[in-house]
Amino acid sequence: MEKKPLRKRLASIFRWVGWVLLVQLVLINISAALYAYKLTHFFQNTPERTFSDNDNIFTKSWKLFTGPRYPRPVITATPVFPYDTVMLTTKKGLAIDAWYSVPDSTSRGTVILFHSVMNAKSILLDEAGEFHYQGYNILMVDFRGHGNSGSNTTTIGMREAEEVKLAYDFVAAKGEKNIFLYGSSLGAVAIAKAISEYELTPAGVILEMPFLSLQSYLKAKARLLGFPNQPFAFLTTFWVGAERGFNGFKHKTTRYVKNISCPVLLQWGTFDNFVLQPDIQKIYEATASANKKLVIYDGAQHESFLRKDPAKWRMETEQFLSGNPK
Repeated sequence: MEKKPLRKRLASIFRWVGWVLLVQLVLINISAALYAYKLTHFFQNTPERTFSDNDNIFTKSWKLFTGPRYPRPVITATPVFPYDTVMLTTKKGLAIDAWYSVPDSTSRGTVILFHSVMNAKSILLDEAGEFHYQGYNILMVDFRGHGNSGSNTTTIGMREAEEVKLAYDFVAAKGEKNIFLYGSSLGAVAIAKAISEYELTPAGVILEMPFLSLQSYLKAKARLLGFPNQPFAFLTTFWVGAERGFNGFKHKTTRYVKNISCPVLLQWGTFDNFVLQPDIQKIYEATASANKKLVIYDGAQHESFLRKDPAKWRMETEQFLSGNPK
């Protein structure tokens, strides 16, 4: 049998390689699109589907391809202090659930608290109790898709900025002038975006472990799942934005903090696997406020700093709220 000329054999190999790469590109994008959907949608009455060492190779491969499945975050506790339930409404009619409480004594102002992703406002009951004890009114908010608020979706801080504005306007309408905003992770990012987008003027903000950008958040997800950072983070960032109707690559905390002029207390833990040290440093440096402070908690992960180091957290927040940082 006569052999094909070398040029034809090479052309055949290149075509085969091209088809393999094209199929891989399509499959990677399908997987990224599925991940994007799963990351931004919560499922009612379903256990969290994660990766297990007991899974066989076929189960692991399927989970790897289709992504985790997250249950809808629910309220796990209620305040021990008296409170009223407040219902806010977004422009598109989403019901946003909040708890409002005033101290027995004369109020020193109001602290509005915003939780992290895949949690609910009840995760911040310890922090709210501390602020309440210090003499502040408290407003605790469930973001859309979380706790008792409407929807089963999240935009990981992009549209949640509207909830920050609604809560701020609710408190401001009561005549309150001394409004502080406290946010953890997603809550911190949403606060920064709300101040930038809606030109809010709080007396100060406490931002704990905000992620640098949507893409950095997805890189962290990849690290925790044992995936390579890229192209997972890049493609999933694209698909999150495409599916939810915004440019995911522009969702950057460093863009938002450039417009914050009020006092800022930024807090971060050295063992945080979601927000790395270079990330928090970039956010701090980008923050426009002349009155800003970065507090670092040694050994703390992506967790409650109050529970990790109560004495330090109380000292830092009390000094910040009183306007006497040291």
